[in-house]
Amino acid sequence: MSTKNKDKIIESVPQKGFFGHPKGLSTLFFTEFWERFSYYGMRAILLYYMYYEISKGGLGMDEATAASIMAIYGSLVYMSGIIGGWVADRLLGTTKTVFYGGILIMFGHIVLSLPGSITALFISMGLIIIGTGLLKPNVSTVVGELYSDKDPRRDSGFSIFYMGINLGAFLSPLIVGTVGQKYNFHLGFSLAAIGMFLGLIVFVLTKKKNLGLAGTYVPNPLTKEERKSVFAKIGIGAFMIVILGAITIPTGFLTIDRFTLLVSILGIVIPTLYFIFMYRSPKTTEVERSRLIAYIPLFIASIIFWAVQEQGSIILATYADKRTQLHFAGLEIQSSWFQSLNPLFIIFLAPVFAWIWVKMGKRQPTTTQKFAFGLLFAGLSFLVMIIPAYVNGTETLVNPLWLVLSFFLVVLGELCLSPVGLSTTTKLAPAAFSAQTMSLWFLSSASAQAINAQIVRLYSPETEIVYFGVIGAVSVILGVILFMISPIMKRYMNGIH
Repeated sequence: MSTKNKDKIIESVPQKGFFGHPKGLSTLFFTEFWERFSYYGMRAILLYYMYYEISKGGLGMDEATAASIMAIYGSLVYMSGIIGGWVADRLLGTTKTVFYGGILIMFGHIVLSLPGSITALFISMGLIIIGTGLLKPNVSTVVGELYSDKDPRRDSGFSIFYMGINLGAFLSPLIVGTVGQKYNFHLGFSLAAIGMFLGLIVFVLTKKKNLGLAGTYVPNPLTKEERKSVFAKIGIGAFMIVILGAITIPTGFLTIDRFTLLVSILGIVIPTLYFIFMYRSPKTTEVERSRLIAYIPLFIASIIFWAVQEQGSIILATYADKRTQLHFAGLEIQSSWFQSLNPLFIIFLAPVFAWIWVKMGKRQPTTTQKFAFGLLFAGLSFLVMIIPAYVNGTETLVNPLWLVLSFFLVVLGELCLSPVGLSTTTKLAPAAFSAQTMSLWFLSSASAQAINAQIVRLYSPETEIVYFGVIGAVSVILGVILFMISPIMKRYMNGIH
């Protein structure tokens, strides 16, 4: 975007009105609050809806298959962000893309709120995957457009916005989870739909007044000739997918298991091709190639970390439902409530970690060491889950505080790895591929969940000790190795701390 357009946008946005920040921040804060409320509320009960018996309001799916679908669902949600970025950059601009994404998400939740079959479940997932891909990356982009590059409020604004994300993610499992599990799954999904509807209402009613021109420009619009070519290719591609589905699904060739395996393979192949393409490009300098080599271990570490962290909504959710005492200290606990722990700990601990890094200044750990700590804490979050099974066996119910400890440890790892990951990506990315490398960073989460789709099938109470032990040990060992090679990584980074 040109400097002239940036200046026009800043001038059109009321610069005071939300805790000393641009007024548009309130629009985006509450839009994202309700979007995350709807997404995490739905996710808190979706696994249970899939594997609960039909007599209990579920779909009666096999637990291992349901867990695998949850992982693939998460993977595709992250992958779809690439589509959302392209649509905003070349077709609609960010605000329109956010709006249409919210519409699709709402309809996805509405489909789930109605009694239906497995087919309805997959239709809902398709709508939410595309809708989240359109909305999620672009609403953050609009936040950035509210501030000039030199505005000292910029980082603080993103912190406030990030708080909205976590508040929505914290409250929704408590509300949607309680209604969904205690009364009716479809009623819970209805609350998720209402949440997204409220987000859209806030966005539509306040965007003109609060956002000004932010998000209205299309940075790299398609020409008329390009539009014809692109739409023709999209149409042909969609037609081919429909034809393939019509042939392979009824014949039994394309099964759920084969589809999840295909996505798992793509989760590894796509980032691998990205790295090869960037490394071999003539646009990449020798120094940038060196930094790209240093980025690869960090990227792998990110995949391992998210593979553990994302199992909080799959394996630990199953553990909460099947293996945990849900009557504790005089309270009746819903298993979905444990999904509120991650955002709760982030809300309280993120400022603490920010203060620690500032306080340590130049003495703080290097980027590689922070990634290593992230893996160590992630591994420990699984290793502690061995203790109750080892002491009391796998047939007794476990004190819920073990789950609380596990979520707490993985959040410590997340705060070591996740915030620094974005910053490191911008520093190590080749100049010609800065935007694509940022997309690659988000693909690490997609790759992690694509791999999870195969791993989570191995969990059962009988394999519990081995499952938590092996994954936890692998994460810890890789964390130690990463810590040990940090001096070598520092040389390859060529001056990047």
